[in-house]
Amino acid sequence: MVRRDERNLGAAITYSGNGLAPAGEHEMTDISSSLSPVDSLTVDVLTDDVSDAYVSKTLFAVSEFSNVVRAGAKTISGETLLCANLGYGLRLVSRAGGIRHTLLFDTGTEGAIFIRNCANLGIPLGEVESIAITHGHWDHMGALPAAIDAIVQDGGRVSVHVNPEMFNERGVQLKSGAIIPVAKVPLPAELEQHGATVVNDPSERLVLAGHYYYSGEIPRVTSFEKGRVDHLCRTSSDAPWQPDPFLMDERMLVVHVRNLGLIVFSACSHAGIVNVCTEVRNLFPEVPIYCLMGGLHLGGVMEGIIPDTVEALRPFRIKYIITGHCTGWRALRALANAFGDGVSQSAVGTSYTFAYDELHYRDL
Repeated sequence: MVRRDERNLGAAITYSGNGLAPAGEHEMTDISSSLSPVDSLTVDVLTDDVSDAYVSKTLFAVSEFSNVVRAGAKTISGETLLCANLGYGLRLVSRAGGIRHTLLFDTGTEGAIFIRNCANLGIPLGEVESIAITHGHWDHMGALPAAIDAIVQDGGRVSVHVNPEMFNERGVQLKSGAIIPVAKVPLPAELEQHGATVVNDPSERLVLAGHYYYSGEIPRVTSFEKGRVDHLCRTSSDAPWQPDPFLMDERMLVVHVRNLGLIVFSACSHAGIVNVCTEVRNLFPEVPIYCLMGGLHLGGVMEGIIPDTVEALRPFRIKYIITGHCTGWRALRALANAFGDGVSQSAVGTSYTFAYDELHYRDL
């Protein structure tokens, strides 16, 4: 184990098992070229803004109704269904050559709802080996301590992947000029106190025997994805607020499903979803993007860049786009109009299975 203090926010780097490279190896190895194709990937939506069992889905999706019944619900009721709330959180289960790995991709806003949703889906949290956090906003990691507690209480051991810039305080500037702080996220020391091994490093890395690629900083290269000018940050409560339109701490996750292509997860797309796809293309030039899933951050004040975003996504020829969280209904409509049945709305409680079978073969 190697530990190194990164900054005054208590950040530390911890390297242990779970397929992580030793300290320093990031500089010597082309990490992305070592991503291992998996035979299948199952994705469960644990936290999302939308609850809609009737939303139009892809043919490889299973609805919330079916999932809670499969988990043991004897009736469909408010108590047996899931709660939607602002935020995003997925469970990913990969399988390759008989080896199975389980990872959480963000956790969402609030612990009690996260735990309830997992219970209603019958998800054994003790099987979770790693948690990949995309950026330091409360609606993506507010439930993280509760998730770690549940994993540890269920007999599991878990690593949490973050980077030092996630632990700045964040705020939003209103049109009046007033600044409203948002909830602070749990610091690395707190996560360790709950029983997690924290991997706090700005670099890209492979997670869980190379099944998952967790990115480094995402380059901002497009002319129109300029972030939100109302986002601010500061290093401590007595420090001045600074502009933070780009949220450079944001990360993405990539899985390569054999014979299909890349499944790209972008929880909030503060980096700009075209920037995300451009970086994926640069990292994996020989493998097509099969599915893009997550929040595209095109709602509200970001609606003005919807037309540019749609047109810039065309060259990537993405087979499926599954939008959730912060995408917004106008962007969903524009994407569906442009790309047809390949576009669908995520909803809490839905599961997706990516595997090379007859269904996916027909899509190729």
